Amino acid sequence: MHKGKESEAYIRAVTRVDMSDYDMNQLGINEGEDILLYTLEDSIEVPVFKGNLPESMLFMPMGPVANRLVGVDTSGKGMPSYKGFLVEVERP
Repeated sequence: MHKGKESEAYIRAVTRVDMSDYDMNQLGINEGEDILLYTLEDSIEVPVFKGNLPESMLFMPMGPVANRLVGVDTSGKGMPSYKGFLVEVERP
């Protein structure tokens, strides 16, 4: 972020998703390949990378791309929940 939120480095850092090696193998997805993520709010296409995660869990850094999947509902807390929501994964 020290280079600014419009910098190429920042955009690259927040436009990604991490997935377990097991899930990537099950879905036939290669590291660096773009995948489609769907939630009830929106869908996005991002590159996927191997992460040290449990099966069926994804990690995406907070930022403008993740915000599209989360939506605007804050349940009165002032900030939407970035944890524990369902995401569907597809190969484009």
